[in-house]
Amino acid sequence: MGGLAALAREAGHKVTGCDAGVYPPMSDQLRALGIELIEGFGADQLALKPDMFVVGNVVSRAHLSDGTPKFPLMEAILDAGLPYTSGPQWLAEHVLQGRHVIAIAGTHGKTTTTAMTSWILEAAGLQPGFLVGGVPLNFGVSARLGQGKTFVIEADEYDTAFFDKRSKFVHYRPRTAVLNNLEFDHADIFDDLAAIERQFHHLVRTVPGKGAHGSGRVVVNGLEESLARVLHQGCWSEVRSFGAAVSDFTAQGEASDFDVLQQGKTVGHVRWSLTGTHNQLNALAAIAAAEHVGVSPAMAAQALGSFENVKRRMELRGTVKAKDGDITVYDDFAHHPTAIRTTVDGLRRSLKAGERILAVFEPRSNTMKLGTMKSQLPWSLENADLAFCHSGGLDWDATAALAPMGARAAVANNIETLVAQVTQAARGGDHILCMSNGGFQGVHTKLLYSLQNK
Repeated sequence: MGGLAALAREAGHKVTGCDAGVYPPMSDQLRALGIELIEGFGADQLALKPDMFVVGNVVSRAHLSDGTPKFPLMEAILDAGLPYTSGPQWLAEHVLQGRHVIAIAGTHGKTTTTAMTSWILEAAGLQPGFLVGGVPLNFGVSARLGQGKTFVIEADEYDTAFFDKRSKFVHYRPRTAVLNNLEFDHADIFDDLAAIERQFHHLVRTVPGKGAHGSGRVVVNGLEESLARVLHQGCWSEVRSFGAAVSDFTAQGEASDFDVLQQGKTVGHVRWSLTGTHNQLNALAAIAAAEHVGVSPAMAAQALGSFENVKRRMELRGTVKAKDGDITVYDDFAHHPTAIRTTVDGLRRSLKAGERILAVFEPRSNTMKLGTMKSQLPWSLENADLAFCHSGGLDWDATAALAPMGARAAVANNIETLVAQVTQAARGGDHILCMSNGGFQGVHTKLLYSLQNK
């Protein structure tokens, strides 16, 4: 929604917005753009008299325990019969219409792959528009309209709004659709994996076939059985695969230094600072998508050499000098067990023998809060030396869930205790990896301050 606000502002609209508990980097970006940010959802905001209310999917018709509405502004909009729409619908009608839309979908890697694809097109001179669910460091903003024909958008399978329960991405009508990976997530709205696969197939249904304006393309991860099931339901577009040995696009070499192969022939080389096999796969997806709009794999691979990643994706937050080596603190968005595991594994592969990973995380997403995936946490943290869980606000027992890890895991129900636990355990040469899809109550700054004092 913050990126959408930035696009509306760039298009010349006067934009205000409201939310609860806004945190950086989006809050900083909005203020820099001159977008007024109001805390809370008070009905008094009707006095602003906007032409249109664009409603995000955090808004619901829920009521608090005392019977008052959780979102009084929404109740007032409905009562007054004022115009409102969803974010994806507004985008479809005012930004995406007439553009070559490249939609990046998947359980993991959407933000990074959207940023990669946008940067490849920028380096190729295509001046793309984009909307990323984070802040790409190459651009410094999460969204822009762009001057070119292409528009790259992070395509989320989460529902659109309380009044539109379709997945967001069915609104985007892409000509190029990337299906990066697919596993169970969003347990608050999907009953099982098959329900999510059905939504992904709805996206595939919207991609053009061959026609007067060229072919639509579906770029699919060849390693994912779930995506094979999606395409088996029907596909009317050109398909390009990546990742598997028999795929159209494959990689050969280390994740930070590898050849790009197209149908077995080397067509480019990527050397960059990113780590992890997941980022190598993200790169292949971006290269296959960019080829569909005329960017050669060689040019795309070269562009990725200067890709600077996205804020809160293994973002270095600071180092503290210790007697026997620096202690390094990172911030990462990982919150799903698979994302936690791939992030930890990627960091592990980049470290020297003997260096430790201290994984600090909070189960904050709706799926994790429900406890649906708590049994996977020990597996996701397998390659961490120590794990520290912030359990505040959970309805399930994090200590019991992490019991298989024994003394390697610690649980705290508040940030202060968590910081104290990590500070006591940390020693020179450690890498402290903080993982959350929220602000994590500024734990990174608090850790750096505490470690410096130690």
